[in-house]
Amino acid sequence: MDMVKIGAFRQQPGGYQAFIPAPFPPRSGFALPPIILKKNTHATLMVGKLDGITTLLPDVDFFLLMYLRKDAASSSQIEGTLATMVDAIEAEVSSGEQLPDDVDDIVHYIKALHHGIKRTQEEGFPLSLRFIRELHHKLAAGARATHFSNPGEFRTSQNWIGGTNPNNARFVPPPVDEMKKSLADLEKFLYTKDDIPVLIRAALIHAQFETIHPFLDGNGRTGRMLITFFLLHAGYLKRPVLYLSSYFKRHQKMYYDRLEGYHQGQVLPWVEFFLDGIIEISGDAIQTVEKITALREQDVLKVQTLGSRAAQSAAKVLPRLYAQPIVNVAVIKKWTGFTRQGALNVIKRFSDMGILVSKSEDKKYGQLFFYRDYLKIFTDI
Repeated sequence: MDMVKIGAFRQQPGGYQAFIPAPFPPRSGFALPPIILKKNTHATLMVGKLDGITTLLPDVDFFLLMYLRKDAASSSQIEGTLATMVDAIEAEVSSGEQLPDDVDDIVHYIKALHHGIKRTQEEGFPLSLRFIRELHHKLAAGARATHFSNPGEFRTSQNWIGGTNPNNARFVPPPVDEMKKSLADLEKFLYTKDDIPVLIRAALIHAQFETIHPFLDGNGRTGRMLITFFLLHAGYLKRPVLYLSSYFKRHQKMYYDRLEGYHQGQVLPWVEFFLDGIIEISGDAIQTVEKITALREQDVLKVQTLGSRAAQSAAKVLPRLYAQPIVNVAVIKKWTGFTRQGALNVIKRFSDMGILVSKSEDKKYGQLFFYRDYLKIFTDI
């Protein structure tokens, strides 16, 4: 499996060379060496452990929502977005305000993930090119930072990666006719049953999708979402708990190098890198569950030290902070039904207990409060 015929560069009428994928999967198949199969077994065990441990969380949907935001931020940052996960959560609190373009990019990614999760839960749902176009439409339609993307439609012209034109580009994906053939091969591979282990199939699907690069913009983000949805559709995950974008962001140069090597037939290094990511991210997420459990126990004890009436109102708010860890007075009013003063009293109690921290104490109105210890589990803040 060290060298597999993935495709070759061919001269085009415009004077540049474009990559023409070979039939996929290769007729020779993928010979998986013992080292890869052993790593796949390790990765499979880690995914199973993660899928199981999340059931111990009383509010697993809140955990998933935080991971979904984290993936959206990491995946967008790979493409050059400067906004963070915290910026995206702040944007949810400040709904109605004009979002900066890069935050808007993350918000669209979150919408696309929500759409994909909902679709994969439908009975008889097929993982198909149509679904991939749906994801792209949710990602790109109306997004200010995504230009000339033709949301939800495969490209009808040549694109390229890096450089100012195909002649000086770092990589030129297949021309449109070849792209269509390659997409048809990939769609069959999505649902064909064979003896390739599921995690390795996910690695191959992502790399092949990025090689084809079927959209004018948003290919990386769409392709990274596809990993999670393939694993869900394959029944490998009960819940969408595994997102690799933060791993790819952490090792961004190697991510690009391994994908470039894949084009050249170096499939084994890419698959190994991908499986290492599954192991690393699963381990990180398992630790996150343990940290959330410990923090929850600590803060529930703090709330219980309050008088009975104050403890009741605090008990309404604390669980909701796990889904929305950045709040303002308006959010607390909505959750509790309290007056402005009542909401301020709740915030003061949480601040006195060290659960909430003010973002800007000098700001009188529109002040934001962070559940900082919880946010720190997911991101640097």
